[in-house]
Amino acid sequence: MIKGWSKGASLVMLALILVMTACSNGGGGNNKPASVGTDNQGSDSSTATTLSIMWWGPDARHEATKQALDIYSKQNTNVTFKPEFMAWDAFWQKLPTLAASKSITDVLQMDAAYIQEYVSRGQLEDLTDIDLSGIVDPTVISNLQIDGKLYGIPLSQNAQGIAFNKTELEKLSIPLPHKDWTYEEYFQWARDAKAKLPEGKYPIGDTTTWDFYNAYQTAMGKPSIMSDGGKIFTLDKESFMAFYQTYEEFRKAKIVPPAEKAAAFLENDPQADPMASGVVMTRGATTGSVSALEQLMPGNVGVVNMPVGPAGGGWAQSTIFLSVSANSKNKAEAKKFLRWFITDKEAGKALGLTRGIPINPDIYKELEPTLENKDKLGKEIYDLSLDKALPFFPTAAGFAEWVDTYKKEMEAVTFGQQSIEEAYNKLDKMGKELAAKVGSK
Repeated sequence: MIKGWSKGASLVMLALILVMTACSNGGGGNNKPASVGTDNQGSDSSTATTLSIMWWGPDARHEATKQALDIYSKQNTNVTFKPEFMAWDAFWQKLPTLAASKSITDVLQMDAAYIQEYVSRGQLEDLTDIDLSGIVDPTVISNLQIDGKLYGIPLSQNAQGIAFNKTELEKLSIPLPHKDWTYEEYFQWARDAKAKLPEGKYPIGDTTTWDFYNAYQTAMGKPSIMSDGGKIFTLDKESFMAFYQTYEEFRKAKIVPPAEKAAAFLENDPQADPMASGVVMTRGATTGSVSALEQLMPGNVGVVNMPVGPAGGGWAQSTIFLSVSANSKNKAEAKKFLRWFITDKEAGKALGLTRGIPINPDIYKELEPTLENKDKLGKEIYDLSLDKALPFFPTAAGFAEWVDTYKKEMEAVTFGQQSIEEAYNKLDKMGKELAAKVGSK
């Protein structure tokens, strides 16, 4: 990262670089600037540039991001955007197709769960030359580097927690979840709550994803399923069996919804969201996503941190980024936009907490006095999670197929099509083979 240039000198150099780049390759931006680190003063370039950009999220994030893009175009009249936005599942279904054809958008939202995979494929541009001094804590940057390079600009401090329907729980005299509840308490709370809930309502949802189970395994003091970049694979059988046998008990006792009903759930949909629809009393939520849930059921949402074990539980750190495609023809403008995205106060006001607590403390200070309850809930999740948080454990490069297989195998268990042990044996075998393959490279 190059630091220490004066503001005036940086502006002159950036302008010269952009002009030379435009002259040499039609504004393609393939030549890297020596440093991308000036404050935005508006673009005086006459070269028209269209930046393609894609992200996932709820409607609130879509609207806020579109507002920010409009602000950038007003400040930089030569730049327009070609935006594309979708839900989480649709985003990660589409991105591999774009990667295969080397047509990923100039700018894309990236998640800690997948960034290593796309870096290993050579799909993301090195962003180390964007000067983030005084904006992002150096330790945050250091923790996010991959082989000493930065491939995503962190947008927020985020955390994973659990949202709950506090209004209905209070109405039924069900004790509310509390900070640092253990997994034993979480499971017992579900049993006790079910006894007070009417037919057709459930205290917690079923689970079929690797990361929710991995949170349990690591909270119990075991290693993450994937470690050392995927070279080490640890699917602890004792923990796995204990965890899923509990959920098997819950399916039989109707403590979790039946598999057919769970398959129809769609988060943040007014009718199909498990919690907003009134069917399930709790569901997972992050600092950046809980605001959408609060908007669906205003005044009824409470939050708590993830259950904990002897080692802690949950995570609280930067997990959502903006990255630049390695194949972009507009790299210089894209990098300039990324830095602007986390420094411009007008953009910060428009974006609010739709991606979590802004990574730039100056932006958060500007927002804090005007925060609505939906935003305060996000901050509450982060504050509740921080002291017990474990590291965020991403999907290792090369394990995307295993992650998909995990969900399919555990869905088969929920539908009664195979036993827990059968699922374990398949997943353990596949994981060890993948780890051996990664280790041999």
